[in-house]
Amino acid sequence: MAQSKTPWDDAQFAKYPKLAKDMTCDVVVIGGGITGLTAGYLLKKAGKRVCLLERDRLAHGDTGCTTAHLTSVTDLRLAKMAKQFGKETARAVWQSGAAAINTIEQIARSENIECEFRRVPGFLHATLDRDKSLESDKDETKELKADCRLAEEFGFAATFLNRVPLVDRPGFRLANQAKFHPQRYLAALARLVDGQGSSIFERSEVKKFEEEAHGVKVNGKQVRCDYIVIATHVPLMGKTGLVNATLFQTKLAPYSSYVVGATIAEGELPEASFWDTSDPYYYLRIDRTPKGLYAIFGGQDHKTGQVKDYDHRFAELGKRLREIIPQAKIDRHWSGQVIETNDGLPYIGETAERQFVATGFAGNGMTFGALAAMMACDAVLGRKNPWQDIFCVNRKKARGGTWDYVIENLDFPYYLVRDRLKGSEARSPRDVKQGEGKVLIVDGKRVACSRDEKGKLTKVSAVCTHMGCIVHWNSAEKTWDCPCHGSRFQASGEVVAGPAESPLEEIKIPRKKAPRVIARSKKQPRRRLAAARTGR
Repeated sequence: MAQSKTPWDDAQFAKYPKLAKDMTCDVVVIGGGITGLTAGYLLKKAGKRVCLLERDRLAHGDTGCTTAHLTSVTDLRLAKMAKQFGKETARAVWQSGAAAINTIEQIARSENIECEFRRVPGFLHATLDRDKSLESDKDETKELKADCRLAEEFGFAATFLNRVPLVDRPGFRLANQAKFHPQRYLAALARLVDGQGSSIFERSEVKKFEEEAHGVKVNGKQVRCDYIVIATHVPLMGKTGLVNATLFQTKLAPYSSYVVGATIAEGELPEASFWDTSDPYYYLRIDRTPKGLYAIFGGQDHKTGQVKDYDHRFAELGKRLREIIPQAKIDRHWSGQVIETNDGLPYIGETAERQFVATGFAGNGMTFGALAAMMACDAVLGRKNPWQDIFCVNRKKARGGTWDYVIENLDFPYYLVRDRLKGSEARSPRDVKQGEGKVLIVDGKRVACSRDEKGKLTKVSAVCTHMGCIVHWNSAEKTWDCPCHGSRFQASGEVVAGPAESPLEEIKIPRKKAPRVIARSKKQPRRRLAAARTGR
């Protein structure tokens, strides 16, 4: 049976303490993923005293679920981006990816970080959902050639191929993309950030942002600072204000994505990254490891909390991977979350004075995460950044994103109303089996009941603390997911991913007296006893 763990779990992270006293620093960084740790590193190198605060453990959120592709290829196709935003913007977006990859490579080399960083080619190719014949791919060939020509025009080493290796479909090859072991890289960055005036704290969730004395409240303690960098995948509200923060979050659409890992018998497979043109698209990474070839294959995305067939997603990925690589033997699976924006570009910049956020990286989490850290460092230091206007959080000109914005947010009233009209999913908590989660109506309240593999029952409010939608059980990850804006909660109610900032409230269901059992006498027939028990 496949493990529900990523290949990155062998990295050794040091353990960092909880914040237990008041502090003063130059910059508070909230979040210990790729963006937060890279920002912490760059800011410390620039001479700033950094206090990095992580709600749980470093790099154990969505950063830990990455497939770690490093690429300039964006989810928004290059020709479409040029049409929406203009050629210069499209060129700059792809160049930002190249700059981020160069930065990761430079840090890994200068700090001697053993993180398996390697330059590999990337291939964008026609959809895997169609027949391999040229006839069915004819229309896509034209579009892929247009993307390839633009990439060449922008100075990238792109080559069109009638048949991309391994997948046997038309597409183009892009040189100088990369991949790495993200957790080994980030564990090393953490060691470099902590110490010499800078600190990292785990199990230290920011509960409040201070207005007058610029800073945050954590574990009942105050951290004062000059600047705040929010690096939490979905940004905390911070000092933005409820209305503006809510409006900003409605521009974001969280999607769940699924991944399988597989060993491969030795063969002539290229060590490379692949992406197809399906919507949602499939992505594949082939690694050459000391133990042989290894494939990481993902896709089957959907809006978070809006499906129930989670295990089916993994099965479909396995089936599709074996169509490409018949000898692949799947040994693990996992899922993560990506954040899409209304116009296809990430939001990176200030949402309030001296408050920086970064989100909406889509399928380019590692690349845009590193870029966001570079931009955050420039913002703190007061330096002009070449991409700050393009990715500006308050940009007005969505050019083509308006209709997507309307479609994405139709979900909110639909799920809010639909789920509040639904009946209870079980008669009582006793009906919730091991490994299951169900939403019950108890004394007029919707209660999210789940039972772990040992039989322990957990009961929390089923009302998402963000905007009041009803959460759904994710059977693959054993989490409660909100279908409206993508918040995710552990079975015990703690926040896994925002925009929700508060946990689901624990619910105590009072035990009711057991019903009186009628003993069966020899003279009482079984049918009459059953009628007595049911009240018929």
